[in-house]
Amino acid sequence: MDRWTRTAAWSAGLAALLAVVSVVAIAHGSVAIDPLTVAKALCNALVVPVGVSVEAAAVRLPSAGQVPWLAVRVEFLAPFSFPVARSDQVIVTRLRAPRVALAAVVGFALATAGTVMQGFFRNPMADPSIIGVSAGAAAGAVASIVFPGVVPMGLQGTAFLGALVVAFGVYLIATERGRTPVATLLLAGVAVQTFLGALVSYMLLLAGDSLERALYWLMGHLSAASWGDVAATLPPALVGFAVLAAYARDLNVLLLGEEEARALGVDAERTKRILLAVSSLVTAGTVAVAGVIGFVGLIVPHVVRLLVGPDHRILLPTSALAGAVFLVATDAVARSGPAELPVGIVTAALGAPFFLYLLRKREVHAL
Repeated sequence: MDRWTRTAAWSAGLAALLAVVSVVAIAHGSVAIDPLTVAKALCNALVVPVGVSVEAAAVRLPSAGQVPWLAVRVEFLAPFSFPVARSDQVIVTRLRAPRVALAAVVGFALATAGTVMQGFFRNPMADPSIIGVSAGAAAGAVASIVFPGVVPMGLQGTAFLGALVVAFGVYLIATERGRTPVATLLLAGVAVQTFLGALVSYMLLLAGDSLERALYWLMGHLSAASWGDVAATLPPALVGFAVLAAYARDLNVLLLGEEEARALGVDAERTKRILLAVSSLVTAGTVAVAGVIGFVGLIVPHVVRLLVGPDHRILLPTSALAGAVFLVATDAVARSGPAELPVGIVTAALGAPFFLYLLRKREVHAL
């Protein structure tokens, strides 16, 4: 079976599994809904564009008065109208579907970044937060919660900015004379994470009444998901995935070592910069919205690599879809008990034993 056939087969199977798991996750909750009803409600929410019209209009500006404008109107049609109770339709489309969709996008993004980081560092223990992206987002988010008057950008904006600043700072620390040794990058990331962990702990001591909110964000959560959150995270995740997929062959070559990659015509330093920058952007976008959700980028790529092999042209799309399935399923588990748990607790509870298994069974200490 050639590469394209294997990729298509694995991707189709995982996409089908994601659809099934998503329907089951939406059906599950304090108010149980039949999966068939969930499918009907989702179909009812679908709309397709059927026409576009352009109309002359005017916009009033304070300094210029009436300014001519063209208004573009798109007409949509709902092709399905299955009989579904209004309460079930609202629960499915406004409450549970956004949460499941956000879980899928976040899992997709984290698994994508984790796959690239493991290949980048040539280490199966690497994950998206290894260079301090999550720690930077955590510091920004906690600062926004504890000092809301001092940090005016809002929680998500500050977390995103903190993640990018830390990623860029770690890269600058590790780069010397135009070259960025992987080992130096890893050690710089560990040092910066440790420092930011101490900073976050200090801010938590000063949190006062906002301590609970800060801790909840740090645990990773999807409970307040909205379609706006999905719209904010989906485009960066898809664009980042497309860019990283375009460099899948170069990432395969980098696994041979930088000298071998240069001999085969790959600009190792440029490729490393692009992989690092795009992975950091993808991770920062998801962490800013969902908080720190650990182990998704560690477990999923490693398990999928055992199934499909190390070729990133196959591994990257399959890991991304598997990450979406994994986080949708773990979020369903997180809200299964009498009290809802932050999804980060569930992923950590599953990830930590697997981490220990890898340490016990595999040689992962060498960089």
